[in-house]
Amino acid sequence: MINEVWLNDTKLIVRHFEEKQEQEKRYITFEFDVTSEAYHDVTTLLYKNKFHVRIPAKNESFFAVIQTYFTSVTNLYQENQIGTFTLTLVEEQPK
Repeated sequence: MINEVWLNDTKLIVRHFEEKQEQEKRYITFEFDVTSEAYHDVTTLLYKNKFHVRIPAKNESFFAVIQTYFTSVTNLYQENQIGTFTLTLVEEQPK
């Protein structure tokens, strides 16, 4: 069971992890909670768009970019809020 994914140097506790292969590309999708206190740091990370992804439970690492992401809450700047982010990454092929 995958419950931890690292994006660059940021550890995310994840749930509903899914992985699939399409046209020789790997896609991973997962959900993770973001508190109002962590919102700025997480969105700043996601704006980078390209990540070194590590999945410790599978002993795997690769580079990926965001295909899609969305959140259950639109204003996490309000105190004591928790939003669920859903993120899909697509592995970058070596050039």
